[in-house]
Amino acid sequence: MPLEDLGLIGNCQLSALVRRDGAIVWACMPRFDSPPVFGALLDDEGGGQFHIGPADGGAGVQRYLPNTNVLETRFESPEGAFRVLDFAPRFLLFERSFRPTKLVRIVEPIRGTPRIRVSCDPVLGWSKKPASRETGSHHLSFGGYDTELRLTTDAPLSYLNGEPFALTGRKHFVLAWGAPVEEALAPLCERFLRETVRYWQQWVKHCDIPPLYQEEVIRSALTLKLHCFEDTGAIVAAMTTSIPEAPGSGRTWDYRYCWLRDAFYALGAFRYLGQFEEREQFLNFLLNVASSSPNLDLAPLYRIDGRSDLAEQTESAWTGYRGEQPVRVGNAAAEHRQNDVFGEMVLALTPLFLDARFREQVTPQVLDLVTRLARKAVSAAGQPDAGIWEYRTEWRPQTFSSVMCWAAADRMSRIAQVHRPEDAAEFSAAAVHIREMLLSQAIAPGRNCLAADFGGTEVDAALLQAVSLRLLPPGDPRMHATVDAVRADLEHQGWLKRYRTDDGFGVPSVAFMLCTFWLIEALGTLGRLDEARALMERVRHVNAPLGLLAEDLDPTTGVMWGNFPQAYSHVGLIHAAFAASPRWSDFA
Repeated sequence: MPLEDLGLIGNCQLSALVRRDGAIVWACMPRFDSPPVFGALLDDEGGGQFHIGPADGGAGVQRYLPNTNVLETRFESPEGAFRVLDFAPRFLLFERSFRPTKLVRIVEPIRGTPRIRVSCDPVLGWSKKPASRETGSHHLSFGGYDTELRLTTDAPLSYLNGEPFALTGRKHFVLAWGAPVEEALAPLCERFLRETVRYWQQWVKHCDIPPLYQEEVIRSALTLKLHCFEDTGAIVAAMTTSIPEAPGSGRTWDYRYCWLRDAFYALGAFRYLGQFEEREQFLNFLLNVASSSPNLDLAPLYRIDGRSDLAEQTESAWTGYRGEQPVRVGNAAAEHRQNDVFGEMVLALTPLFLDARFREQVTPQVLDLVTRLARKAVSAAGQPDAGIWEYRTEWRPQTFSSVMCWAAADRMSRIAQVHRPEDAAEFSAAAVHIREMLLSQAIAPGRNCLAADFGGTEVDAALLQAVSLRLLPPGDPRMHATVDAVRADLEHQGWLKRYRTDDGFGVPSVAFMLCTFWLIEALGTLGRLDEARALMERVRHVNAPLGLLAEDLDPTTGVMWGNFPQAYSHVGLIHAAFAASPRWSDFA
């Protein structure tokens, strides 16, 4: 199943991927990093799915209801036409976010008397064993889980085994983890639909968007919001595990966790959008993580409840996405040392201290945390680590990691000037020292640009962030040289690769979507707006009918690969769109 044939639904508690033929092929319950209830994405034969589609098995056409995360799949057949509306309820109730662990599916005839098939076959997580089932008066109860999984419907239960039947009226299905539906089903589903549509459309209205690329930014914003696990404030990297970066690569990773680095970039995108509650929620997550590590020996990633028990294992019984293996659960990168994370956490917290709108959150506890993070970053500058790309080869001092350490010292000096003046000189001097170290040890000989690691000559795409963070002024020739070197060495048919060195799994063969958006942002920062807009126009037409982006793209085929949807890619698009677009005052 191509990734472009999948639509995402969710409510910041759970999510699901719906294939164009009407099958839910991926859903983990009760939260993003739980074992799958439906896993046909990774094993089409035995992984489990919840299918509602035409009797002939044909595929439909998908779209989102405007400015929402409610997915419509429309089917046409000789007998008639119908649509399936898929969503997870989300709206405000009693001034609180209502996000039950439920998936709602509404099937509506449009023309004629179409014949449809319905089947629901959940599995017991990674064991892949089918759940037991018990039939009630208007529901199927699935057993074998820690709690009840119940499908409640007003469709005939006799037809829920895939037997074709005529769709003569609107039918409703609610799959509930835990508390089942105990009230009249049809009015409940209609109210859930109405309130969920209203919630998302209101949320979009409160987003800032640029004059250009509006549809792409809105869809990216809605998708990014679904990566937020509201209960703890964690933001996950992606909704899936083990979608390979490229065919036959063996690069299959579990991304259903919170990378602190990814969360920082996501918060930056939410800031562009004018949405700030995600930063407040992530602050609580970060305080929880920090309290469990008195020395601030932060791991690069955590479970969405803040735990770090992420031992990596493979599930050999699963065939894998399109037969690609291994299927991995957990992620060994949690054991890596990635020095940039301290800088990114300081950057994530900086707006709290420099933006008067957040002054009530500037508590002694948070000020102490950001100060300790900044000192940790200063001490890590120039030290070997696995870096942003999580190399599984010998570690070296990574330039990007030290750039982030510089950014931590630089921003902390500004914070200290306002909130802790006695520390300002310490961090100002540290920022100068780290920048001088970078310019003496990380400039590639003969190229006058930053290199990927100290003493090296190769570049990687993460160096573009030195431009966006303003390590040097936009007019400095070394910043322009860095952008030009990255583009010359890593461009692949209009898109960028991460790097061109062997990372322990060979040399990457596909483009990493985020990197191209980084390039657009860097070009905009340097004032090269014509180049930024030309590149944005080229890459915005990627084959993604619903606007959902994966991690990687093979530019030779136009096929997306990697975990899906990828928060990084949508974050990058938002940053790039704001960088390449004119201001509203110059446009309207």
